Amino acid sequence: MKGAWAEAVAQRYLLAKGYELIGQNRRTPYGEIDLWMKQGQVYVAVEVKQRRNARFGTPLEALTPQKYQRIYRSALYLLGRDDLAVRLEAVLVYGSPQQFRLEHLELNA
Repeated sequence: MKGAWAEAVAQRYLLAKGYELIGQNRRTPYGEIDLWMKQGQVYVAVEVKQRRNARFGTPLEALTPQKYQRIYRSALYLLGRDDLAVRLEAVLVYGSPQQFRLEHLELNA
C-alpha cells in the first residue's frame, strides 16, 4: 500500500499521545476509517492524508466535506449506538518516508 507508511507514522504519533488503537482500515457501508482509536472515554475516527508535495493539492484539500461526512457516518455505524462520544480527527502527512512533517487536526471540536 502506497500510503501505509503515513498511517504507521500517524498511529505511532497518536499512541505516543495516549490514544488506544481499536482498529485500522475499518470498512463500513459508508466508507473506511483509517485509524479507529479511543482517547479516554471518547472514540476517535482518524483520517490520514498524505501528499509528497502540493502538485495535486495538499492533504488538507483532500479532506472534502463529502469525505468528512463519510467518516462521520462510518464512525456512527461502528459505534452502533448514539450515546457514546465520538470525535473526528485528521493526521496530515507532508513529504516522504525519509523526510516528513505531520499536522494533527481535531475536526469537530
